[in-house]
Formats: sequence, C-alpha cells, structure tokens
Amino acid sequence: MPFDDLRQWIAALDRAGELKRIQTEADPILEIAEITDRVSKSKTGKPGGPALLFQNIKGHPGSQLLINQFGSDSRMKLALGVNSFDEFADRIRVFMDLKSPQGFLDKLKMLPLLTEAGKFFPKTVPTGPCKEVIKHDNFSLLDFPILQCWPQDAGRFITLPCVTTRDPKSGKRNLGMYRLQVYDKNTLGAHWQRQKVAAEHYRQALRNASTTTEGGAPPFASFAKGGNDAAVDLMARTSGGQVLSDKNHSTGRMEVAVAIGTDPAVTFSAIVPAPPDVEEYLIAGFLRAAPVELVKCETVDLEVPATSEIVLEGYVNLDELRTEGPFGDHTGFYSLEDLYPVFHVQCITHRKDPIYATTIVGKPPMEDAYMGKAVERVFLPLMRLTIPELIDINLPIEGVFHNLMIVSIRKSYPGQARKVMNAIWSLGQAMFTKVIIVVDEDVDVQNIPDVTLKVLNHIDPERDIQFTLGPIDSLDHASRLANYGSKMGIDATRKWPTEGFTRPWPDEIVMDAKTKALVDSKWKALAKELGID
Repeated sequence: MPFDDLRQWIAALDRAGELKRIQTEADPILEIAEITDRVSKSKTGKPGGPALLFQNIKGHPGSQLLINQFGSDSRMKLALGVNSFDEFADRIRVFMDLKSPQGFLDKLKMLPLLTEAGKFFPKTVPTGPCKEVIKHDNFSLLDFPILQCWPQDAGRFITLPCVTTRDPKSGKRNLGMYRLQVYDKNTLGAHWQRQKVAAEHYRQALRNASTTTEGGAPPFASFAKGGNDAAVDLMARTSGGQVLSDKNHSTGRMEVAVAIGTDPAVTFSAIVPAPPDVEEYLIAGFLRAAPVELVKCETVDLEVPATSEIVLEGYVNLDELRTEGPFGDHTGFYSLEDLYPVFHVQCITHRKDPIYATTIVGKPPMEDAYMGKAVERVFLPLMRLTIPELIDINLPIEGVFHNLMIVSIRKSYPGQARKVMNAIWSLGQAMFTKVIIVVDEDVDVQNIPDVTLKVLNHIDPERDIQFTLGPIDSLDHASRLANYGSKMGIDATRKWPTEGFTRPWPDEIVMDAKTKALVDSKWKALAKELGID
C-alpha cells in the first residue's frame, strides 16, 4: 500500500523496527549531524543504522526532526515497496517495453497495463493538510530546526527539499532536489547546479526577458538584433546565468515552490534522473501505484503535494545572484562558494506541528549512498533505451556517483566500448561521469575485486584510455574550470583482431568441472576438519 504522507511512512518505519526516537536534547547546529553521522557509519547493528526522529531539539521546543529515513537497503526497499531494486527496475521495463498493438487480442492484453498506468497521473485537489496553517507574514524560516551540518558550512541549509519550478517555454512542471542556504528569515540561496532542470528554467526565463524590454525593444539593441541573437548574447555574457551581465537590466521573476517532508515516493522521485518528458509526480505515482494529490499554492502558480509537512512559496529575481556555500558535500569535501539565485519566500504553509525532514551528506557511506544505489537500478533500464548492449552498471559509493561508472556490455563490433562511453556522456546527469570503465559481459560489475583483476589485466593504457572535454559536475573541485573539464574512458573489454590486437589471448584460470565435483562431495567433511563454514 502507498504511504500517503510522511507520518504514515514514519509509522511504517516504527512497525518495521527501523526507527529510533531520540529524547536527549540535540542542537541543530552541528550536533544532530554528528550524531547521525556516527549512527550511519556504526559498525554495530544493521548497516546504515536506524532512521532517527529527534523530539527534543535545542531552541525548538515541541518540534520533531526526521533524518536517515532512507539510510539502509531495507528502508529504501520498504520505501519503494519492493523486495529488491531489480524488481523495481523490472516494473519499469514492463511499461517501457509496451509495443503498438497489432490486433484486437494485443489491444485486450494491453488493457490491464493501461488501466494501471491511469492510476499514476497526479491529480489536483481543493486543499490538503499542508494548508492547515497559512502564513503570509510574520513568519521565519528560523522557526524550523534547519541544520548546520559541518563546521565550515556557510550556515544552515535545507537539504531534503522538493523544489518545483515551471518551464517558461512549455509550461511543464519539474520537481528537483537542490539544497537551499538560509540567508535570513525569508531568503534562501537556490543551489540548482548549472545543468539541472530548474537552472534551465531560470535560463529560459532570462532568454525570454532578453527579447523584449518595457519599451518593446530588445534590451541589447546596441549589439544585437533582438530575438534569438539577444538570447545567445545574454547566455554568453552571463555564462548561462552563472554571472550577471552589466547589460542585463531585467527585473523579471521566476516562481518557485518548495515542499519539505513529503511521502517517500515523492522525495525519491525528486532525485530520479527522469527522461525530459516524464514528470516526477508521474514517477511518484508509479512508485505508489496511486496518484499524488497536489494542491495549488497560495501565492504562486505552482502545485505541491497536498500532504507535505511544510511548503515555501516565493520567487527568484532574474537580476539577483548571491554567494552560496561553502557546504560540506557528498564528495567528502566542502563544495566551494559560488553565485546562485536568491529565493525570496513570500508565504509559508504547513501542517500543525510539522515534522521537519532533512538529511546530511559527507564522506560515504551516508543516507544518500543508499538512495543513489536505488537510483542506479532505476537508471539502468532507462539507459538501455539508447544503449541496448548494456548488461549492467555499478556506481561505487566511494565514487560519489559522478566520479566512476563501471559498465558491462555485450560486445558485437570493434570500438563498441568507445561508442558506449560517448553514449553515456550524452545522457542527462550521466554527462558528469568523470571515469567510465567498460568491461565484457562475463565480468560482474558489482564485484569490485573481479573488476579490478580483469581491468588491470586487460588494458594497455596508451591504447585503451581516452580523454575528452565536456561538462563537469559543479561539485568537482579538481576540474580546470568550474563546470568544465576532462573525463576519462577505459576500454577494458577483450581486444579483437579487427581492433588491431593480433597476439594470442590467454585462457582464464578455472578448475575443471570433474575436480570441482569431486571436492564438492568431500567439502562437508573437509570444512569440519578445517574449522570453516
């Protein structure tokens, strides 16, 4: 059954023995983060530790804070309603494999799937629990127990927000997860990285603003012809909205809504690398097998989940950037300060006695590691749409998801590994992958010792390693420039004569079946003598 809201999810965690209530007073400045970090890395009990519900928060009497809710394999599977992540990927694959019906019987066979798919679409309802308290004024973000996680953080950060924006060109909604730095009681730094969808919505709003002015003339008429020329010029002068142009006098706005404390399906959907035309609320409906109920915001033309614990409504100005960061990030290092849009909060709605949901990131493994591994399984069938030879992928936790991807393929022609590398670098957020290793289908990419053995034995470094330049994750502090740098691909597949390899290729060492069977028949007695299981 789907979880309608965060409170049902907390109750389910409690029933499953996956939740601990913390009555000891804890400070949202650093202390809660340190407690959670110790729990998530504890060597005793289940890996990842339990979800934590802090109920005695310094400076916030009566408030509750949920953290580490997704911080284990078992909790991620509970959130997705599956026994394995592959089971979830299989569900996705069934719907993606639908073909046009060839006849009446085919159409009948499709009806159950189409009926089920009809349950996934979000629906707007008149009101919901997130409207129990509505504040147009006399509110403060500091009323909520927002964390400062690490000593050199620039301040408090909202770390688990579901951020809704609308494409100024198409009108489509997008749901993303971008950290928000608290500047004061009603302004936040909106850290949507340059290649994220919300950042593109911001750039599209800038483009729109570049084509006309209050007088109806292009704002850069002295150096451009208006229209697309002006938009191109503005993108170049602002580095895609990264800096303010001295010629940009736009006073336009882009509306933003932020939901905090959503049900687990919505929260997870906000981080899934969905295809451009698939709305995240549709993915959440797929996960829940029930539609997400949305309500209209009070002050902006956007919708948010009706059962959210907290909703922030407001806007960003197109001519306002402010320093955001540093922030202790999932790379294990502080992401550097940079300029980002300022989110002005003009209305807050929330449930009575709202539960503040948050997370911390840092050196793995932490909560985001388990979320990321679930995304990996979701991403695989989506990748196969354009890379059909793909067998499996592994994004090792220590590679913090954008630094290393290990890929196995069914190799059918010379140079195919390099084709796959370039295909991956063309796929959405996979474009950030710093190192891609491609192996043959007989290598288990989830078995790092096996991968290490095969890769290092199979490559001639000069021949099999290639470098390319392109977009780099904003969190990469080692690249030559912010957001731009080099990437490496390693072709660790067996080389063919048609790829210029004419030497003999040796057989892998494997014991013969007869001897293995003989030892198998004696193993129980041997194991007892050896004192091993």
